[in-house]
Amino acid sequence: MQYTDHTPGRTTLLEGRTCLFFSGFAYLGLHQQPAFKALLAQGVEKYGTVFPSSRAGNLRLSLYEEIEHALCTLLHLQSAAVFSSGFLASQAAVHYALTCGKPLYAPDTHPALWGLPAALPLVTREEWIRQTIEQVNSHPDHTFVIITDAVNPLTSTLHPFQWLQELERKVLVVADDSHGIGILGPAGQGSIHFMPKTPHVRYLLTASLAKAYSIQGGVVAGSSADIMALKKSPLFAGSTPMMPANAHAWLHAGELIQKMRKLLLLNITHMLQTLSDLPVHNPHGLPAFILPPGEALVKSLEDRDIIISSFPYPQPQSVPVNRAVVSALHLREDINTLHQFLKEIV
Repeated sequence: MQYTDHTPGRTTLLEGRTCLFFSGFAYLGLHQQPAFKALLAQGVEKYGTVFPSSRAGNLRLSLYEEIEHALCTLLHLQSAAVFSSGFLASQAAVHYALTCGKPLYAPDTHPALWGLPAALPLVTREEWIRQTIEQVNSHPDHTFVIITDAVNPLTSTLHPFQWLQELERKVLVVADDSHGIGILGPAGQGSIHFMPKTPHVRYLLTASLAKAYSIQGGVVAGSSADIMALKKSPLFAGSTPMMPANAHAWLHAGELIQKMRKLLLLNITHMLQTLSDLPVHNPHGLPAFILPPGEALVKSLEDRDIIISSFPYPQPQSVPVNRAVVSALHLREDINTLHQFLKEIV
């Protein structure tokens, strides 16, 4: 474990050394952009550091309705609710969903979506899909709620959803797209772009706004009826709203977000091409590149002033996964340097 006194961008300071940083998230690199920091400063100047009232209070801040409208428009869903964190958004979504039916958890579902201590299936996702189709189709409508991540950043995979078209009964699908929103889809709408529209499925999408957009906040989006009901829950009404300056910055950063997203996609493409001669796993063009396992690789790269992602997650007893995470901030020469050193090591 290492410590730093600086927030990483494309580099980080470690014991007086400047190291390339291929870890973390903030995929669009907005947290290091002067224009974005200026928007945050504008937001603090206009709104202060906190809105000191519940979202259910009798005095409300119209800014929250503005960002909720913008987010549901981006996601092509009817309505949205914002929260102070992605974890809280996921918890609110799943606690509401558990009132709508019996949960069917996908394998390796992130703990943010655990409404209760969840006994996750130990079968492969392919087998779970087969079992889920059979189970849903053999019961009446509205019996089940399907709970899953949309993207698995630990395996750098985009989960398939076309199988939902085989369902013959109505279900609610709760999907966490924290690592897809802002990145995937033609306009950065995330995994919802790849999810089939079928009369038997309605979606409740949840996501952290920190992973791509560098703001502490979360969103739940879905049908108007579901979001209206969710906004009556204690997790919405009783929680402190997201920092107003974050909402202000996101609402005014549209052009910058699109610019940084293009840079990210170019860097992903360059990484895919440059690391193609190495044992690196990235089947879906996501920012996380899965590297060979082992502490020796991590230490060897650190000795060469490169920090990658490697830690037990999501559980303390989980096996560390070695990943090189690229962001919009990285330069082509950074990627070439990583490739050069990986060739020497693996």
